Amino acid sequence: MTEVGRPRKRKEDARLLTGRTQWTDNLRQPGMLHVAFLRSPMAHARITRVDVSGARGLPGVVAAFGGQDLAGEQGSLPCAWPVTEDVIIPDHPPMAVSAVRYVGEAVACVVATDRYLAADALEAIEVDYEPLPAVVDLAEALAEGSPKVHEEGNKAYSMKITTGDIDAAFQDAPVVIDRTYVQQRLIGAAMEPRAVVATTDGDSFTLWSSTQIPHVLRVMLALTTGIPEHKLRVIAPDVGGGFGTKLQVTAEEVLCLLLTRKLGKPVKWNESRSEGNLTVHQGRGQIQHIRLAAEADGRIRGLQVDLLADMGAYLVLLTPGIPLLGATMFNAIYKMDAYEFGCTGVFTTKMPTDAYRGAGRPEATFGIERIMDELAAELNVDPLEVRRRNWIKHEEFPYTTISGLTYDSGNYEAATEKALSLFGYDKLRAEQSDRRDRGDPVQLGIGVSTFTEMCGLAPSKLLGAARFAAGGWEHGSVRMLPTGKVEVITGTSPHGQGHVTAWSQIVADALGVPFEDVAVVHGDTAISHKGLDTYGSRSLVVGGVAVLQACEKVREKARRLAAHALECSPEDLDFAEGAFTVRGTDSRRTIQELAFAAFTAHDLPDGVEPSLDSDATFDPDNYSFPHGTHLCAAEVDTETGLVKIRSYVAVDDIGKVVNPMIVEGQVHGGIAQGIAQALFEEAVYDAEGNLLTSTLADYLVPSAADLPDFTTDRTETPATSNPLGAKGVGEAGTIASTPAVVNAIVDALRPYGVQDITMPCTPERIWRAVEGARP
Repeated sequence: MTEVGRPRKRKEDARLLTGRTQWTDNLRQPGMLHVAFLRSPMAHARITRVDVSGARGLPGVVAAFGGQDLAGEQGSLPCAWPVTEDVIIPDHPPMAVSAVRYVGEAVACVVATDRYLAADALEAIEVDYEPLPAVVDLAEALAEGSPKVHEEGNKAYSMKITTGDIDAAFQDAPVVIDRTYVQQRLIGAAMEPRAVVATTDGDSFTLWSSTQIPHVLRVMLALTTGIPEHKLRVIAPDVGGGFGTKLQVTAEEVLCLLLTRKLGKPVKWNESRSEGNLTVHQGRGQIQHIRLAAEADGRIRGLQVDLLADMGAYLVLLTPGIPLLGATMFNAIYKMDAYEFGCTGVFTTKMPTDAYRGAGRPEATFGIERIMDELAAELNVDPLEVRRRNWIKHEEFPYTTISGLTYDSGNYEAATEKALSLFGYDKLRAEQSDRRDRGDPVQLGIGVSTFTEMCGLAPSKLLGAARFAAGGWEHGSVRMLPTGKVEVITGTSPHGQGHVTAWSQIVADALGVPFEDVAVVHGDTAISHKGLDTYGSRSLVVGGVAVLQACEKVREKARRLAAHALECSPEDLDFAEGAFTVRGTDSRRTIQELAFAAFTAHDLPDGVEPSLDSDATFDPDNYSFPHGTHLCAAEVDTETGLVKIRSYVAVDDIGKVVNPMIVEGQVHGGIAQGIAQALFEEAVYDAEGNLLTSTLADYLVPSAADLPDFTTDRTETPATSNPLGAKGVGEAGTIASTPAVVNAIVDALRPYGVQDITMPCTPERIWRAVEGARP
């Protein structure tokens, strides 16, 4: 029985679930000091004085610094994606020196022998501010005379992409739909808050961090701090969740390195939950103006998208590029004659935005799936029928879309039919009609989301064309140990995805060794020396393929040893179930026997090195394109605004599945985050730029009790862009679920004249929408 496709329980779970593992916050170093940061209470102000002398004299305090003390060495936090030639990338000191631009920005720090002594000593620091106007509203930020976040102005960049004759598409179009949607800001709520430990032995440094990107972090820290890259080791131990919010080079990582260099002792910082809500980069934050032109039968002629994207106060690692990841996805699975995408990045006095699960793709899917429902309502046809009239048919693959991407494989019809069968669509529509006829105050809505996404980030040439600072390749190594066991070194590092288990399954099949005989090592740049890390559903379809290709090299090395031992030509050998067999005979050698033969090196062919170990680096030729159909039935109480999701069905096509159990977990978690955006979560700022949702008492993260049961299933059209045939699953649930839920709510309320509810669709907002739409 092959391992790939088996629902193996995760190897990692025993230690993760019992806490018998190494989180960054578990780390203790001899003589370790603790860092606490004083953070700005103002969204926008000049700093006129910072006096840390009161803190320096307190018991247990070793040092205290203001931004001016570090100004000559702290550099500027990097932005790796200058999306246009004229993009404005302001200097971004890790600790503010002359001005603050969002609430929570670090202005001083205390280093003490104890975490709580350091935190208490912050109260002795005196800071004088000269208040400046906050800039919160995106449209107002671009208005003439608006207060400036930076001297260069509030527009970070603007770009437009047009394919086809967009004017002709809209001219005399029988149907034109014009809508504006809001993507609220979201705050990442990973189970493990961020933590950093930095230490030095003189001229070399080690940084432990709860990060998704140890390799990228190492490069960027070397460039920012001036520490030579070969003198810097970055370790991501077990990481408790990321969702994009740990895909960052943070101020705290830079400052901890500088402090350990200054003091010559280990330093540690760990984040409180409320501190994290203030200082972890936020997701989404868009105003989407969308226009769709269609024929009278619903066939799409053209699509126009104009985004205002909230950058926040600075451009951090990937900030300007995140909304552009949706540029080629607004057209989704649909055929059309013309497409125009425009985006303006806007500075505000709020926490910077950056990647959050899905990163640009959920925003695009939401926009197109919402307006497809509006098109269906305008034509008075079923929302699924409008989609069928426009989507790419399975026999048309590979298909080059209006935005220029080539979708290699897919079958939207099959996924939709399976979803409809599991959902009981016709029966629910009949119930909906009955409730409407009798004026039931609890209306039933049915939401549809037929989606695709581009993931497996990414072909390096395409990233280069998009002005991205790095490539999209990934590295893997396979070591055959003398006793026949296998060590896998991967450049991707997990934060909950199950890499150790999935990679063990791939290697077990590729080398014919037991699943239990494979160990996977990750997250340490001194051991895994090459990699581009984990984000964008790339781990399996790029990193897993690199490991598979390394296995193929191991087999070819072993083939030469087997041919020598069995006195035959390498071409006469068959490989199956972990052994080479001379074709037509029972003469065989297992790959584990050959590993020991390579180790002893007593009888090797001339010119063959005594090792089967192999490396591989994989750079994909194309993205991968998972897709699926998600259906949501929601009961909406028109008298109270309460929403109850009665049933939710997700049928996803993620290509070849390595571990169905891991896939189920990823889909469940993704759907939960998408529903959370639709119904619960929002980072709220007041007019002065104060974050009003700084604790979990204010920022509503749903529990299991707030979510429905999910019915999930799959169809399978293998990817052609990688030898595994895999497409990626980490973000799919989040991308598809938000529009499915909002479409269900709006569908329930259409008889009342409601066309949209701004997310999150809280009971109050729903009640106000219903009351506001009454005659």
